Amino acid sequence: MAVGERLRLLFCDHLSLARGKYLPASKIGNGSSRFCQGTFAVTYDKELVPAPGGTMLEGLPDMDAVYVEEDIREGWEPNTKVVLSDLYRNDGKPLALCGRSLLKRTVKQWQELGYTPKVGLELEAYAFQRDADGKIVPYQTPGAYVYGTGRFVDPLRFTDAIWERASELGFRIDCFTSEYDSPQFEFTLTYDDAVKAVDDIFLFRLMAREVALDHGIILTFMPKPILNLGGNGLHVNFSFLDRQGKNAVGESGDVEHMTALTRGCIAGLMHHHRGMAALVAPTVNSYQRLKPASLSGYWCNWGVDHRGVTTRLSAEHGVKSRIEHRMGDAAANPYTLVATVLQAARLGLTEKYDLTAPESADCFTGHDAKIGAPESLADALQALTADTKLVGAVGDLLVQNHIAIKEVEVQKTAALEGDALRDYYIHYV
Repeated sequence: MAVGERLRLLFCDHLSLARGKYLPASKIGNGSSRFCQGTFAVTYDKELVPAPGGTMLEGLPDMDAVYVEEDIREGWEPNTKVVLSDLYRNDGKPLALCGRSLLKRTVKQWQELGYTPKVGLELEAYAFQRDADGKIVPYQTPGAYVYGTGRFVDPLRFTDAIWERASELGFRIDCFTSEYDSPQFEFTLTYDDAVKAVDDIFLFRLMAREVALDHGIILTFMPKPILNLGGNGLHVNFSFLDRQGKNAVGESGDVEHMTALTRGCIAGLMHHHRGMAALVAPTVNSYQRLKPASLSGYWCNWGVDHRGVTTRLSAEHGVKSRIEHRMGDAAANPYTLVATVLQAARLGLTEKYDLTAPESADCFTGHDAKIGAPESLADALQALTADTKLVGAVGDLLVQNHIAIKEVEVQKTAALEGDALRDYYIHYV
């Protein structure tokens, strides 16, 4: 039976889950719908935790998911439109736990400095299937290799189905390709204004997972689903337009003539390297990815066109000049992830942090960097707590909620390893 026209209302929660409701066609326009604020007290395995802001012990009141007509777009399900929302408390004030609202505030702070952030995001994912016994196993891709295309890379052609649906829906695709390990894939959308870019990547990721499932593929963006293979990152490429509409990053490949803006941004990302980890790499599994000599964003270092460093300046010039931050992964709320990167960069500019020298070693056989990422999520949460400047910039309540939820996650996964740890996350990330 055909589904009548409807609206799929969504918001991104603290676990990067797409929570929402289906609403009737009469709700297509400006509107809102109520949800329990206790959503922000829930772990992956659905335990309620008395996390700050989660209201578990305050009666679990409502919050409002508010959306505007101009954000409504065509969905990928039949007769279904989709819209993303901002969250408000039941007294009408913005909910401090809302990552999308945090990103909008971050953009406004940059605009007050005279700069408009532009963002491009690179998603990496692994594909799995269920075997005859129902066990989750890697998708078989005979003959696949990095930068591969065609049947040997994707025999079921599920990526073709994702491409077709994405194109129909107006997602601006930059590229799809296979990654270094198999069955790993990369999906990149085109640069855009920061909030639009994150809205697109959040919806694209959800759409891609649902289309892949129609082909029998469990597509996961979790950081390290196969321990002896490479990890999945969510790289944040960013630049800024000045008030004249010019790329303010400047000639980013020229270290000797970097703009003050570029130097400040890199200095901020170096200064807050350890503090930001828990927000941009927020699961126990994230720290199986963040290792030395893994091209993952482990070291506190930077360089030009160097994939071994965490903060990489492009060698491209003019409108394509940009800064790339490589630590984050798609287990993070993408709004919070991008806002954290932009807030660390902003602090570097406004606080006038000193910039260290660029990395001169290859980061496989040696490195100049003396500081690495935290060794575990527990260590990362401690580093975040200690980084009071970054906590203040991101938001005290959001960080307190994040730490409380993730401390429970550390405890719950302490005895899990291998496939058991993978399966704790794989259906959600």
